[in-house]
Amino acid sequence: MGTKSYMQVLREWGLIISIAAGIVSYLVYVNIPWLDGTHAFASQAVGIVQPALIFMMLLLTFCKISVRDLRLCRWHLWLLLIQGGMFTGIGLLLIMMPHDGMRVILEGAMLCLICPTATAAPVITRRLGGRITHITTYTVLINLLDAVLIPVMLPYVHPQPGLDTLQASAMIMGKVFPLLLLPLVVAVLIRRLLPAVHRILVSKPDAPFYIWLVSLTMAIAVTMRSIFHSQVDVATQLGLVGVSLICCALQFVVGRRIGACYGDKVTAGQALGQKNTVLAIWMGYTFFTPVTAIVGGFYSIWHNLVNSWQLYRHEHHRR
Repeated sequence: MGTKSYMQVLREWGLIISIAAGIVSYLVYVNIPWLDGTHAFASQAVGIVQPALIFMMLLLTFCKISVRDLRLCRWHLWLLLIQGGMFTGIGLLLIMMPHDGMRVILEGAMLCLICPTATAAPVITRRLGGRITHITTYTVLINLLDAVLIPVMLPYVHPQPGLDTLQASAMIMGKVFPLLLLPLVVAVLIRRLLPAVHRILVSKPDAPFYIWLVSLTMAIAVTMRSIFHSQVDVATQLGLVGVSLICCALQFVVGRRIGACYGDKVTAGQALGQKNTVLAIWMGYTFFTPVTAIVGGFYSIWHNLVNSWQLYRHEHHRR
């Protein structure tokens, strides 16, 4: 099998490979006794490397975007209202009922709903006949909304021990802003000031995909750690799996129906339904109850299954 064939297998089965690699690597690592003393270092390393990979993934994606290519649509506003509104609504519910037994599951729903559009969404949208400029614009908009809304809501929904609301907001903003907005700023500056560097970055169109695979492997390993160290019962963990499926199906359906009203059904469906699940997993174990990171891992499976089915139908109808 040649290099090209290996790359083809990786593109087709990358999700499964990354998930399996994350699970296996965690189980092997924690069961090697002489590595016990490295666990704290490994945790700190992941805390640094994971955001760096997400930053690079977004930077390479935004480098492909020209401000002149951005196109605002009416459905952009509706989808932003849906994501921001449902995230805020569930957050207010948790604030009013801080000891609700469904807290962890509702936090998982919040993650699924506010998570920004996947960096790979334009690729799938193009293959389904959607509009690349429209979904690219929405990717930028939802990242902007997240960078503002998440630091505002989370200190009230999930208070940080020893910190007041303003301090917690500043801490969360310090982590979210560089991750979601700084890549966009840097990409614009590179395009304008360093055209040679920009040409090098955009000459590797598959780089964000491979970075995503590495990030997903690490994210799944962290999720496994959360599961094994969690005090949450199995029923709640299964509830997180279920809520990820419900949120995935709901967002694809709602997005497509709203998009259909504006002649952009495919693009709006992908914009709302296909998520940057690596970011969701990271937000789960960083800002929420760590076990909520499960929803990001399972959402990744569900939205990829939906995409596979859509691509099959699209290719079948073209024949």
